[in-house]
Formats: sequence, C-alpha cells, structure tokens
Amino acid sequence: MVAVSTVIGYAILLVVHTAMAAIVTRFFRIRLTTNWGAALYAAILLPMLLVASTMLLSGPFGIGTAAADRTTALIVVIAIPLTLGITIDLLWMPHPDDVELPDTTG
Repeated sequence: MVAVSTVIGYAILLVVHTAMAAIVTRFFRIRLTTNWGAALYAAILLPMLLVASTMLLSGPFGIGTAAADRTTALIVVIAIPLTLGITIDLLWMPHPDDVELPDTTG
C-alpha cells in the first residue's frame, strides 16, 4: 500500500512538472523560428529537464521512496506532465504570432 505522503508528493511533482513543461514548450515555440526545432527540443530537452528536476526534488524530500513500481513513478512524474504541458501550450494558449506585444520604445 502506498503512503499518503507519497501520493501527495507525486501530485505536487505532477503539477510542478506540468507547469514546467508548458512554460518550456512555450519558450521553445517563441524563440525558435521553425516548427520542427521546437518539437525536437521539446521531445529531447524537456524530458531531460523533468528527469533532473525529479532527481533534485525527490531526493531531499523523499518523494517516491515508498512507491513499489518504478515504471508507474516515471509515467506519473515524467510522461503525464510532459504530455499535459505540451497539450496545454499547443491547444489552450494562443499561437505566439497571434499575441500582440506592447511597444517598448520610448
């Protein structure tokens, strides 16, 4: 049986990683001029960032130590937030070209 603290820890990591994935995906879409470049960076660098963040956050706080299955932990902490973050950026947020920025001269 999984402890309540482990479930809460996974939920916190899920929310934090989803926000990170959405923000980083948006950053790639704004900064890179090609669609394939943003997709490639999101597919390669974003999972690496999530793995590093998982190791950084789960170590000191002991999140995931009581989990029995490593595969389930990877799915909950990396795969689901990655998918949700990219989906939020692509489907919910407006396209970067459609956003009007204020004039900063002056």
